[in-house]
Amino acid sequence: MELSTALLLGFVLLAYLWWKMSHPKGFPPGPFPLPVFGNLLEIDFTNPLLSLKKFSDVHGPVYSIYLGFMPAVVVRGLKDLKEVLVTRGVEFADRPQNRLSELISGRKGLVVAPYGRRWKEHRRFTLSTLRNFGLGKRSMEERICEESAHLIEELKKNKDSLYDPHYVLENAASNIICSIVFGRRYEYDDLTFQNILNLLRENTKMATQLWAQLYNAFGFIRHLPLPHQKILRNVKTIFEYLRKDLEEHKRTRVPEQPRDYIDCYLDEMDKEQRDDNKSTFEEENLFLCVVDLFVAGTETTSASLDWCLLYMMLCPDIQEKCREEIDKIRGKRDHVDYEDRVNMPYTQAVLQEVQRFSSVVPLGVAHATIKDVQLNGFTIPKGTTIITDLTSLHYDESQWKYPYDFNPENFLDKNGELQKVDSFLPFSAGPRVCLGENLARMEIFLFFTSLLRHFEFRLPDLKSPPDATPVFGISQVPKRFKMWLVQRA
Repeated sequence: MELSTALLLGFVLLAYLWWKMSHPKGFPPGPFPLPVFGNLLEIDFTNPLLSLKKFSDVHGPVYSIYLGFMPAVVVRGLKDLKEVLVTRGVEFADRPQNRLSELISGRKGLVVAPYGRRWKEHRRFTLSTLRNFGLGKRSMEERICEESAHLIEELKKNKDSLYDPHYVLENAASNIICSIVFGRRYEYDDLTFQNILNLLRENTKMATQLWAQLYNAFGFIRHLPLPHQKILRNVKTIFEYLRKDLEEHKRTRVPEQPRDYIDCYLDEMDKEQRDDNKSTFEEENLFLCVVDLFVAGTETTSASLDWCLLYMMLCPDIQEKCREEIDKIRGKRDHVDYEDRVNMPYTQAVLQEVQRFSSVVPLGVAHATIKDVQLNGFTIPKGTTIITDLTSLHYDESQWKYPYDFNPENFLDKNGELQKVDSFLPFSAGPRVCLGENLARMEIFLFFTSLLRHFEFRLPDLKSPPDATPVFGISQVPKRFKMWLVQRA
């Protein structure tokens, strides 16, 4: 007994000394980390949001956790998140580098690339190229409406039957970004493309789970036959698939006559190499920009559409009120236009409530400090990982009329008009705000209104409604569900 007690005391002392030595002066408080593992074993990675909230209840809206040896600061609540994302957004605009992101992206691309000249140039170029291909213009709206027509025809094949809509919604959403990046769309019966989307979905879930975090903390397990190997195999398959498109573009493009984003980038490479031998535009960066656009343009939009149909099925009264507003504004036209949304406050409120209540990207993408900073009275060293808990905004009892209910009234004033709510940040904010925000909003509105124009979505069983508990990942998605598709006259 004395030996075991001495060993226990020795372990506690060792843990305390390790924590004391690794804890920077003035660093935010947090749960006591174990040596080596930090707080990894205290977090439920099937849904870490609950664990993060419990830590916050004890340590406040700005606190620290240790992911293995790596310290991170979690930020919750409107005041501190607004400071991190907007007011002092540049100071927190870097990205943390871990083993998984380093292996996949090599610090390039658009999403996890460090804040600096290369990232700024590529973000500016990408936004400009998206606008050139119609973002914010009628031509982009027509592209989405054309894909909506394909989607409706596919769903009509399964009318009056129990049907899982996930894959066709995912394919339709992906086809919009694919048409911009690759200059093509993929048929709904393309099994190869369907497999790529399946692998992408698996990775957005697995990248937030325990084995991915253990790989980040302990790089020596890379070659061990453990679950993180599935992530690496999926990445290899997805990359091989996308590289074929890139090689095809290099063989078939006509300089100065761009068909899509890839051609525009290749033209920019030619121009930059003529004008500046220090250009940041090069082939590997092109490929990783393509990957980022494909992933970001597919996953979050398709997840939002999944949630839209699930909530409409669970709330038939809300579904019918949306349909009445759509029909009223549409008149004798086949569909509503994107500009019609200003006269559709209820439908807009429903779509925003879908994004709030489901918190599709619950933690955003992790930030990092570009220098030593002060936040909420604490000192945070340069390079510290910053986790932005956006769900803390979307369920804040002080900000919402019905924080824990799915209710469009959260976005409507007493006159039924749409109102802006500061705590609604589904696409994050500041320098690192999602560059596809406007495209995603247009897609979700046009797909949603088209779907409700043509179908009613009904529960498969009134006594056993689908489980609406989110499946946590980089994007939160609903569990797979089926519904009755009833075509409208």
